[in-house]
Amino acid sequence: MMREVKVVCRELDCGNPVAESRRPLVEDGRRGVRLLRCSGDESSIRQCVIIGGGPGACSGGYYHHVTCSESVRLVDGAGLCSGRVEVKSNQSWASVCEADFDRQDAEVVCGVLGCGAPAALQGGLYGEGEGQTWDKEFQCKGKESLLLDCDTSDRENNTCLPGNAVGLTCSEPDDVRLLGGGSRCAGGVERYDQGEWRTVGSDWNQRDVAAVVCRQLGCGSTVSVLPGNTTGGFLVSCSGSESSLRECWRSYYLSPGLTGICSDLLVQPDISLTDSMGGVSRGHQGPEVFKGYSFTITCSTQPQYPGGSFLLTFTGSNRTQTQPAVNHSAAFLFPAADDSHQGIYSCVYDNYVFSHNFSSESELLSLTITASPLPAFIIRHVVVLLMLLTAIITSYLYYKVKTFTQTLQVI
Repeated sequence: MMREVKVVCRELDCGNPVAESRRPLVEDGRRGVRLLRCSGDESSIRQCVIIGGGPGACSGGYYHHVTCSESVRLVDGAGLCSGRVEVKSNQSWASVCEADFDRQDAEVVCGVLGCGAPAALQGGLYGEGEGQTWDKEFQCKGKESLLLDCDTSDRENNTCLPGNAVGLTCSEPDDVRLLGGGSRCAGGVERYDQGEWRTVGSDWNQRDVAAVVCRQLGCGSTVSVLPGNTTGGFLVSCSGSESSLRECWRSYYLSPGLTGICSDLLVQPDISLTDSMGGVSRGHQGPEVFKGYSFTITCSTQPQYPGGSFLLTFTGSNRTQTQPAVNHSAAFLFPAADDSHQGIYSCVYDNYVFSHNFSSESELLSLTITASPLPAFIIRHVVVLLMLLTAIITSYLYYKVKTFTQTLQVI
Protein backbone atom coordinates (compact mmCIF):
# COMPACT_ATOMS: atom_id res chain seq x y z
CA MET A 1 0.00 0.00 0.00
CA MET A 2 2.98 2.35 0.45
CA ARG A 3 3.23 2.78 -3.33
CA GLU A 4 -0.30 4.16 -3.31
CA VAL A 5 0.61 6.41 -0.35
CA LYS A 6 3.67 7.60 -2.28
CA VAL A 7 1.42 8.76 -5.12
CA VAL A 8 -0.95 10.53 -2.71
CA CYS A 9 1.92 12.37 -0.98
CA ARG A 10 3.40 13.34 -4.35
CA GLU A 11 0.08 14.64 -5.68
CA LEU A 12 -0.45 16.74 -2.57
CA ASP A 13 3.19 17.92 -2.62
CA CYS A 14 3.55 16.68 0.96
CA GLY A 15 6.94 14.97 0.83
CA ASN A 16 7.62 11.27 1.34
CA PRO A 17 5.19 8.61 2.57
CA VAL A 18 5.71 7.82 6.24
CA ALA A 19 2.86 5.57 7.34
CA GLU A 20 -0.47 4.13 6.30
CA SER A 21 -3.13 2.49 8.42
CA ARG A 22 -6.65 1.18 8.05
CA ARG A 23 -9.42 2.80 10.07
CA PRO A 24 -13.16 2.07 10.17
CA LEU A 25 -15.55 4.43 8.45
CA VAL A 26 -17.38 6.83 10.74
CA GLU A 27 -20.42 6.62 8.47
CA ASP A 28 -21.33 4.30 5.64
CA GLY A 29 -22.43 5.36 2.20
CA ARG A 30 -19.55 7.75 1.50
CA ARG A 31 -18.49 8.43 -2.02
CA GLY A 32 -15.18 6.70 -2.65
CA VAL A 33 -13.09 4.44 -4.82
CA ARG A 34 -11.29 1.17 -4.30
CA LEU A 35 -7.65 1.26 -5.36
CA LEU A 36 -6.42 -1.97 -6.88
CA ARG A 37 -2.78 -0.98 -7.26
CA CYS A 38 -0.36 1.85 -8.13
CA SER A 39 3.17 1.46 -9.47
CA GLY A 40 4.36 4.34 -7.29
CA ASP A 41 5.54 6.46 -10.24
CA GLU A 42 2.17 8.06 -11.03
CA SER A 43 1.78 11.82 -10.60
CA SER A 44 -1.88 11.44 -9.56
CA ILE A 45 -3.95 8.80 -7.83
CA ARG A 46 -6.29 8.95 -10.84
CA GLN A 47 -3.60 7.22 -12.90
CA CYS A 48 -3.73 4.13 -10.68
CA VAL A 49 -5.95 1.12 -11.31
CA ILE A 50 -9.29 1.95 -9.68
CA ILE A 51 -12.27 -0.30 -9.05
CA GLY A 52 -15.77 1.00 -8.46
CA GLY A 53 -16.65 4.48 -7.27
CA GLY A 54 -19.65 6.61 -6.54
CA PRO A 55 -22.00 6.67 -3.56
CA GLY A 56 -21.81 3.64 -1.31
CA ALA A 57 -18.45 2.43 -2.66
CA CYS A 58 -17.03 2.30 0.86
CA SER A 59 -20.14 0.93 2.61
CA GLY A 60 -19.23 -1.48 5.39
CA GLY A 61 -15.54 -1.04 4.66
CA TYR A 62 -12.56 0.96 5.78
CA TYR A 63 -10.67 4.00 4.65
CA HIS A 64 -6.90 4.44 4.52
CA HIS A 65 -5.28 6.98 6.78
CA VAL A 66 -2.11 8.39 5.19
CA THR A 67 0.81 10.21 6.82
CA CYS A 68 3.30 12.18 4.69
CA SER A 69 6.55 13.80 5.80
CA GLU A 70 5.16 17.23 4.83
CA SER A 71 8.25 19.48 5.03
CA VAL A 72 11.19 17.16 4.29
CA ARG A 73 11.77 14.40 1.77
CA LEU A 74 14.45 12.08 0.34
CA VAL A 75 14.74 12.14 -3.45
CA ASP A 76 16.33 9.80 -6.05
CA GLY A 77 17.15 7.07 -3.51
CA ALA A 78 16.68 3.32 -3.76
CA GLY A 79 13.73 3.23 -1.33
CA LEU A 80 11.76 5.21 1.20
CA CYS A 81 14.75 5.57 3.53
CA SER A 82 17.45 6.91 1.20
CA GLY A 83 17.94 9.86 -1.12
CA ARG A 84 18.96 13.49 -1.42
CA VAL A 85 17.65 15.63 1.46
CA GLU A 86 15.22 18.33 0.39
CA VAL A 87 13.33 20.81 2.58
CA LYS A 88 10.08 22.57 1.68
CA SER A 89 10.45 26.33 1.76
CA ASN A 90 7.85 28.81 0.49
CA GLN A 91 5.95 26.04 -1.33
CA SER A 92 9.06 24.86 -3.20
CA TRP A 93 11.66 22.22 -2.44
CA ALA A 94 15.31 23.07 -1.75
CA SER A 95 18.31 20.76 -1.42
CA VAL A 96 20.53 21.05 1.67
CA CYS A 97 24.26 21.67 1.61
CA GLU A 98 26.43 19.06 3.32
CA ALA A 99 28.12 21.72 5.48
CA ASP A 100 24.74 22.71 6.94
CA PHE A 101 23.67 19.20 7.95
CA ASP A 102 25.16 16.80 10.53
CA ARG A 103 24.30 13.46 12.12
CA GLN A 104 21.91 14.93 14.69
CA ASP A 105 20.00 16.60 11.86
CA ALA A 106 19.99 13.25 10.04
CA GLU A 107 18.53 11.51 13.11
CA VAL A 108 15.56 13.86 13.00
CA VAL A 109 14.99 13.32 9.27
CA CYS A 110 15.20 9.53 9.58
CA GLY A 111 12.75 9.64 12.48
CA VAL A 112 10.30 11.88 10.61
CA LEU A 113 10.31 9.44 7.68
CA GLY A 114 9.64 6.42 9.90
CA CYS A 115 13.06 4.93 9.20
CA GLY A 116 15.82 3.63 11.46
CA ALA A 117 19.07 5.33 12.49
CA PRO A 118 21.27 7.17 9.96
CA ALA A 119 23.64 4.82 8.15
CA ALA A 120 25.39 7.11 5.63
CA LEU A 121 25.64 10.88 5.24
CA GLN A 122 27.57 12.37 2.34
CA GLY A 123 27.47 15.24 -0.13
CA GLY A 124 26.59 14.26 -3.70
CA LEU A 125 25.58 10.76 -2.62
CA TYR A 126 22.29 10.97 -4.55
CA GLY A 127 23.07 13.66 -7.12
CA GLU A 128 22.36 17.37 -7.25
CA GLY A 129 19.01 19.10 -6.91
CA GLU A 130 17.62 21.11 -9.81
CA GLY A 131 16.03 23.84 -7.69
CA GLN A 132 17.26 26.18 -5.03
CA THR A 133 19.51 25.39 -2.05
CA TRP A 134 18.41 25.80 1.57
CA ASP A 135 20.11 28.94 2.88
CA LYS A 136 20.39 28.09 6.60
CA GLU A 137 22.35 25.70 8.78
CA PHE A 138 20.35 23.21 10.85
CA GLN A 139 21.23 22.83 14.53
CA CYS A 140 19.11 19.90 15.66
CA LYS A 141 19.59 18.14 18.98
CA GLY A 142 18.41 14.85 17.48
CA LYS A 143 15.15 14.52 19.45
CA GLU A 144 12.92 16.95 17.56
CA SER A 145 9.76 15.54 16.00
CA LEU A 146 10.04 17.73 12.87
CA LEU A 147 13.08 19.04 11.04
CA LEU A 148 11.67 22.57 10.96
CA ASP A 149 11.38 22.44 14.77
CA CYS A 150 15.18 22.50 14.92
CA ASP A 151 17.12 25.70 15.54
CA THR A 152 18.78 27.24 12.49
CA SER A 153 21.45 29.83 11.87
CA ASP A 154 22.48 31.85 8.84
CA ARG A 155 25.02 30.12 6.67
CA GLU A 156 28.48 31.70 6.72
CA ASN A 157 29.00 31.03 3.03
CA ASN A 158 26.00 31.75 0.77
CA THR A 159 27.09 29.28 -1.92
CA CYS A 160 26.97 25.50 -1.96
CA LEU A 161 29.51 24.07 -4.37
CA PRO A 162 28.48 21.35 -6.84
CA GLY A 163 28.63 17.87 -5.39
CA ASN A 164 27.71 19.04 -1.89
CA ALA A 165 23.94 18.49 -1.88
CA VAL A 166 23.68 16.17 1.10
CA GLY A 167 22.52 12.61 0.56
CA LEU A 168 21.23 10.47 3.41
CA THR A 169 20.76 6.75 3.89
CA CYS A 170 18.74 5.67 6.92
CA SER A 171 18.54 2.09 8.12
CA GLU A 172 15.24 0.34 7.48
CA PRO A 173 12.56 0.57 10.19
CA ASP A 174 12.55 -2.06 12.93
CA ASP A 175 9.00 -3.19 12.13
CA VAL A 176 9.61 -6.71 10.78
CA ARG A 177 10.78 -9.85 12.56
CA LEU A 178 11.14 -13.58 12.06
CA LEU A 179 9.89 -15.48 15.08
CA GLY A 180 10.29 -19.04 16.33
CA GLY A 181 13.12 -20.25 14.09
CA GLY A 182 16.00 -20.16 16.59
CA SER A 183 17.60 -17.21 14.80
CA ARG A 184 16.72 -13.62 13.95
CA CYS A 185 17.08 -14.75 10.32
CA ALA A 186 14.55 -17.60 10.40
CA GLY A 187 10.95 -17.99 11.50
CA GLY A 188 7.40 -16.86 10.92
CA VAL A 189 7.15 -13.42 9.33
CA GLU A 190 5.52 -10.73 11.47
CA ARG A 191 5.13 -6.98 10.97
CA TYR A 192 4.37 -4.34 13.58
CA ASP A 193 1.14 -2.70 12.45
CA GLN A 194 -1.15 -0.32 14.31
CA GLY A 195 0.29 -1.09 17.72
CA GLU A 196 0.67 -4.88 17.51
CA TRP A 197 2.69 -7.62 15.81
CA ARG A 198 0.69 -9.33 13.07
CA THR A 199 1.28 -12.42 10.98
CA VAL A 200 2.29 -11.71 7.39
CA GLY A 201 0.79 -13.96 4.73
CA SER A 202 1.14 -14.23 0.98
CA ASP A 203 -0.45 -16.22 -1.80
CA TRP A 204 1.40 -16.65 -5.09
CA ASN A 205 4.65 -14.69 -4.54
CA GLN A 206 5.79 -15.92 -1.14
CA ARG A 207 9.44 -16.09 -2.18
CA ASP A 208 9.41 -12.43 -3.26
CA VAL A 209 7.96 -11.43 0.11
CA ALA A 210 10.61 -13.49 1.92
CA ALA A 211 13.35 -11.86 -0.20
CA VAL A 212 12.25 -8.40 0.97
CA VAL A 213 12.10 -9.56 4.60
CA CYS A 214 15.62 -11.05 4.47
CA ARG A 215 16.92 -7.86 2.83
CA GLN A 216 15.29 -5.58 5.40
CA LEU A 217 16.67 -7.61 8.31
CA GLY A 218 20.19 -7.71 6.82
CA CYS A 219 19.99 -11.51 6.72
CA GLY A 220 21.21 -12.13 3.18
CA SER A 221 19.08 -13.86 0.57
CA THR A 222 16.14 -16.25 0.77
CA VAL A 223 16.98 -19.94 1.15
CA SER A 224 13.50 -21.38 1.54
CA VAL A 225 9.91 -20.44 2.33
CA LEU A 226 7.70 -22.71 4.43
CA PRO A 227 4.00 -22.51 5.33
CA GLY A 228 3.21 -20.67 8.56
CA ASN A 229 0.18 -19.93 10.74
CA THR A 230 -2.88 -17.97 9.60
CA THR A 231 -4.04 -16.09 12.69
CA GLY A 232 -4.41 -12.33 13.03
CA GLY A 233 -2.47 -11.34 9.93
CA PHE A 234 -2.81 -9.71 6.54
CA LEU A 235 -1.95 -10.37 2.92
CA VAL A 236 1.24 -8.90 1.44
CA SER A 237 2.39 -8.87 -2.16
CA CYS A 238 5.90 -7.78 -3.18
CA SER A 239 7.85 -7.65 -6.44
CA GLY A 240 10.98 -8.77 -4.59
CA SER A 241 12.99 -5.59 -5.26
CA GLU A 242 11.62 -3.48 -2.39
CA SER A 243 13.94 -2.30 0.40
CA SER A 244 11.42 -2.98 3.15
CA LEU A 245 8.12 -4.74 3.66
CA ARG A 246 6.20 -1.50 4.14
CA GLU A 247 6.85 -0.68 0.45
CA CYS A 248 4.86 -3.75 -0.62
CA TRP A 249 1.16 -3.85 -1.36
CA ARG A 250 -1.02 -5.28 1.39
CA SER A 251 -4.61 -5.94 2.30
CA TYR A 252 -6.27 -7.11 5.49
CA TYR A 253 -7.68 -10.32 4.04
CA LEU A 254 -6.38 -13.30 5.98
CA SER A 255 -4.13 -15.62 4.03
CA PRO A 256 -1.75 -18.47 4.91
CA GLY A 257 1.22 -17.14 6.85
CA LEU A 258 4.76 -17.87 5.75
CA THR A 259 8.03 -18.85 7.41
CA GLY A 260 11.19 -17.43 5.88
CA ILE A 261 14.67 -18.95 6.06
CA CYS A 262 17.48 -16.52 5.15
CA SER A 263 21.04 -17.34 4.12
CA ASP A 264 22.71 -15.59 7.09
CA LEU A 265 20.99 -17.94 9.53
CA LEU A 266 24.01 -18.68 11.72
CA VAL A 267 25.64 -16.05 13.92
CA GLN A 268 29.33 -15.36 13.40
CA PRO A 269 31.49 -17.80 15.40
CA ASP A 270 34.33 -16.68 17.68
CA ILE A 271 38.01 -17.64 17.41
CA SER A 272 40.48 -17.44 20.30
CA LEU A 273 44.04 -18.48 21.14
CA THR A 274 45.20 -19.95 24.47
CA ASP A 275 48.26 -21.77 25.85
CA SER A 276 49.21 -23.63 29.02
CA MET A 277 52.93 -22.77 29.14
CA GLY A 278 52.98 -18.99 29.01
CA GLY A 279 54.23 -18.99 25.44
CA VAL A 280 51.68 -16.51 24.03
CA SER A 281 52.21 -12.75 24.04
CA ARG A 282 50.52 -9.79 22.38
CA GLY A 283 52.47 -8.21 19.51
CA HIS A 284 51.84 -5.32 17.14
CA GLN A 285 50.35 -7.63 14.49
CA GLY A 286 48.35 -9.73 16.94
CA PRO A 287 49.16 -12.73 19.14
CA GLU A 288 52.67 -14.20 19.10
CA VAL A 289 53.67 -17.73 20.09
CA PHE A 290 57.22 -18.81 21.02
CA LYS A 291 58.75 -21.63 19.00
CA GLY A 292 58.41 -25.00 20.64
CA TYR A 293 55.49 -24.00 22.85
CA SER A 294 52.10 -25.60 22.58
CA PHE A 295 49.01 -23.54 21.80
CA THR A 296 45.31 -24.11 21.25
CA ILE A 297 42.92 -22.39 18.84
CA THR A 298 39.31 -22.59 20.03
CA CYS A 299 36.28 -22.10 17.81
CA SER A 300 32.92 -21.42 19.47
CA THR A 301 29.45 -20.15 18.64
CA GLN A 302 26.24 -19.20 20.38
CA PRO A 303 23.84 -22.07 21.19
CA GLN A 304 21.39 -21.66 18.29
CA TYR A 305 21.09 -25.23 16.98
CA PRO A 306 22.49 -28.57 18.17
CA GLY A 307 25.30 -30.33 16.34
CA GLY A 308 27.36 -28.94 13.53
CA SER A 309 31.12 -28.89 13.04
CA PHE A 310 34.01 -26.44 12.97
CA LEU A 311 36.52 -26.16 10.15
CA LEU A 312 39.79 -24.45 11.06
CA THR A 313 41.29 -22.87 7.94
CA PHE A 314 44.85 -21.64 7.47
CA THR A 315 45.49 -18.92 4.87
CA GLY A 316 48.19 -19.67 2.33
CA SER A 317 47.90 -23.42 2.73
CA ASN A 318 45.49 -26.22 1.88
CA ARG A 319 45.87 -27.49 5.43
CA THR A 320 42.55 -27.60 7.29
CA GLN A 321 41.25 -29.41 10.35
CA THR A 322 37.66 -30.34 11.18
CA GLN A 323 36.12 -31.26 14.51
CA PRO A 324 32.50 -31.77 15.63
CA ALA A 325 30.99 -29.01 17.73
CA VAL A 326 30.75 -30.24 21.32
CA ASN A 327 28.81 -27.85 23.55
CA HIS A 328 28.99 -25.44 20.59
CA SER A 329 32.79 -25.30 20.52
CA ALA A 330 35.89 -27.19 19.34
CA ALA A 331 39.56 -26.96 20.41
CA PHE A 332 42.45 -27.47 17.98
CA LEU A 333 45.72 -28.34 19.79
CA PHE A 334 49.18 -27.62 18.34
CA PRO A 335 51.81 -29.44 20.51
CA ALA A 336 54.87 -27.47 19.39
CA ALA A 337 54.85 -24.20 17.45
CA ASP A 338 57.17 -23.80 14.47
CA ASP A 339 57.49 -21.49 11.45
CA SER A 340 54.92 -23.47 9.44
CA HIS A 341 52.21 -22.43 11.92
CA GLN A 342 52.64 -18.70 11.23
CA GLY A 343 49.78 -17.23 9.23
CA ILE A 344 46.10 -16.29 9.34
CA TYR A 345 43.48 -18.62 10.79
CA SER A 346 39.69 -18.57 10.76
CA CYS A 347 36.88 -20.78 12.05
CA VAL A 348 34.02 -21.85 9.79
CA TYR A 349 30.95 -23.23 11.52
CA ASP A 350 28.81 -25.60 9.43
CA ASN A 351 25.40 -26.97 10.33
CA TYR A 352 22.54 -28.72 8.55
CA VAL A 353 19.20 -27.23 9.61
CA PHE A 354 15.86 -26.68 7.89
CA SER A 355 16.95 -29.24 5.26
CA HIS A 356 19.80 -26.99 4.08
CA ASN A 357 23.51 -26.58 4.77
CA PHE A 358 24.51 -23.29 6.38
CA SER A 359 27.93 -21.90 7.27
CA SER A 360 29.35 -18.84 8.97
CA GLU A 361 32.96 -17.68 9.22
CA SER A 362 34.69 -15.98 12.15
CA GLU A 363 36.96 -12.98 12.06
CA LEU A 364 40.57 -13.62 11.03
CA LEU A 365 43.26 -14.46 13.59
CA SER A 366 46.79 -13.45 12.57
CA LEU A 367 49.42 -15.57 14.36
CA THR A 368 53.17 -14.86 14.49
CA ILE A 369 55.77 -17.42 15.58
CA THR A 370 58.82 -15.92 17.34
CA ALA A 371 62.05 -17.25 18.82
CA SER A 372 61.70 -18.53 22.37
CA PRO A 373 63.67 -16.72 25.13
CA LEU A 374 64.52 -20.17 26.51
CA PRO A 375 64.62 -23.50 24.72
CA ALA A 376 61.30 -25.23 24.99
CA PHE A 377 62.78 -28.44 26.35
CA ILE A 378 64.23 -26.50 29.32
CA ILE A 379 60.82 -25.01 30.05
CA ARG A 380 59.24 -28.45 29.86
CA HIS A 381 61.80 -29.87 32.31
CA VAL A 382 61.26 -26.98 34.71
CA VAL A 383 57.48 -27.51 34.54
CA VAL A 384 57.90 -31.25 35.23
CA LEU A 385 60.26 -30.58 38.16
CA LEU A 386 57.85 -28.05 39.64
CA MET A 387 54.99 -30.53 39.35
CA LEU A 388 57.13 -33.23 40.97
CA LEU A 389 58.19 -30.87 43.78
CA THR A 390 54.56 -29.93 44.39
CA ALA A 391 53.62 -33.61 44.65
CA ILE A 392 56.47 -34.30 47.13
CA ILE A 393 55.53 -31.35 49.33
CA THR A 394 51.87 -32.36 49.29
CA SER A 395 52.74 -35.94 50.26
CA TYR A 396 55.05 -34.75 53.03
CA LEU A 397 52.43 -32.44 54.52
CA TYR A 398 49.84 -35.20 54.34
CA TYR A 399 52.22 -37.61 56.16
CA LYS A 400 52.98 -35.05 58.89
CA VAL A 401 49.29 -34.32 59.50
CA LYS A 402 48.47 -38.00 59.62
CA THR A 403 51.33 -38.74 62.07
CA PHE A 404 50.30 -35.87 64.31
CA THR A 405 46.70 -37.09 64.34
CA GLN A 406 47.76 -40.61 65.30
CA THR A 407 49.94 -39.25 68.14
CA LEU A 408 46.99 -37.31 69.55
CA GLN A 409 44.83 -40.42 69.44
CA VAL A 410 47.46 -42.41 71.40
CA ILE A 411 47.66 -39.71 74.10
